[in-house]
Amino acid sequence: MQEYERKQLLERIGKEGATIGTRIPEEIEIQGERVELRDFVFEIKRRETVPEGERERVERAKRNLRKERLERLEAIEAGTISRAEGERLAESIIGIDRALEGLQQLGASSIEAEAEAQRIADKKRWTRFMRQALGLDEDSTPNRR
Repeated sequence: MQEYERKQLLERIGKEGATIGTRIPEEIEIQGERVELRDFVFEIKRRETVPEGERERVERAKRNLRKERLERLEAIEAGTISRAEGERLAESIIGIDRALEGLQQLGASSIEAEAEAQRIADKKRWTRFMRQALGLDEDSTPNRR
């Protein structure tokens, strides 16, 4: 694969809207094991919340998908593969990204939990802003400039 081809593939993978219109792969090999990825993602997404017993399974799947994505990305970055193999890997990475997006949206188990997380984040931002406005650094001592 030529250097410019490798860069094009990496750019396509890193593009912000790369997953738009992309389908989750029916089946994918992850860590040497065949996984029916599309069925798994849709099965989990059909539920309003992820049951307690399924959370570890979902987290394990996300970890394995991230690891597989990284390995495939590194193969493209190395540039020691053919253009056709690079294209195949790029498409699979974008499919993995699409699956990860679907699984990431399952975060909070309820509206109340989401609201609480937002409230905490707002409070942290406000505190950080006030500390900066008052000229205080991280250890609460005034900045001397």
